[in-house]
Amino acid sequence: MRVVTFSTLSLAVLCACARTEKSAPPAETATAPVEVNRAQLAAFAPLPTVMPSEKNPITPAKLDLGRRLFNETLLSGNHSISCNSCHELTTFGVDNQRFSKGDKGQLGGRNAPSVYNAAAHIAQFWDGRAPTVEEQAKGPVLNPAEMAMPNPKEVIKHLRADPTYLVMFQAAFPSEKDPVTYDNVGMAIGAFERGLVTPARWDKYLEGDESALTNEEKIGLNAFIKTGCVACHNGALMGGNAYQKVGVVQPWPDQADQGRVNVTKNPADEMVFKVASLRNIEKTGPYFHDGAVNDLSDAVHQMGKYQLGRELTPEELKAIVAYLKALTGTIPAEYVAPPAR
Repeated sequence: MRVVTFSTLSLAVLCACARTEKSAPPAETATAPVEVNRAQLAAFAPLPTVMPSEKNPITPAKLDLGRRLFNETLLSGNHSISCNSCHELTTFGVDNQRFSKGDKGQLGGRNAPSVYNAAAHIAQFWDGRAPTVEEQAKGPVLNPAEMAMPNPKEVIKHLRADPTYLVMFQAAFPSEKDPVTYDNVGMAIGAFERGLVTPARWDKYLEGDESALTNEEKIGLNAFIKTGCVACHNGALMGGNAYQKVGVVQPWPDQADQGRVNVTKNPADEMVFKVASLRNIEKTGPYFHDGAVNDLSDAVHQMGKYQLGRELTPEELKAIVAYLKALTGTIPAEYVAPPAR
């Protein structure tokens, strides 16, 4: 079993803006160029522009429905919050709170990870209990600590009372006689989330543009690889593709949340969590499953200490954090704009 950790912790037509170039890297004084062994970059990959699902073909009608449902407060018990409340799409898919507030103001038990690029993860939630974004989308709606709807029938009752939804569900699922179902709520939101992709300067660098990273960022990349961070944070998502125990070398400070073992019931999964993607990590704090760390440099320091058994120097920390900021991508503003009411 492959495993890692870091915190908070996605249709070419849909993402026409997906390869929009982010602002150029910061200007720097003329110095000798930093060399990076490009053979080592085989551990990484550019972010895909499409995250499709054979079981959930994406259509414009399904996207429109999913976008509307993602912003729909009718999906919560008091009609006060939506998916977007905890996964704010204009702030990189998070609310930047340690724990998000539920329908009655109650706090959840884990930090809300970003929905951007999440459709390509190995699974959803910190403990991987949902295999796809389609399944994940249905969980918070019925969770009493989150959106707190009592049951799927109540959800569907509210949606069927809205004539607009009757038309939109029929358009999104034209072959179904009765398309307004709870499973189709998940399918529509999941289809929308499959277009939440945030390409960054890092992708341009991987594609061969040496000018896409600054010297400082290249120094940080070299340090990231040399110190062993790449063992877990690799691939197109820089993580999100494996599970790992937190506290590999030294016991994790807070073990109140035992992680994936609560799903698998396998003692080997104690303190195991999904490895967080480092995409947009600069913008998605606070960090880790418990949101216990606010500062990115502190989070990197803890990873070095507890996962790698290394006490990173101030210079290493500064360089690695500089590199991680190059993973901040471009929000597809038009794609995520809330639908008109």
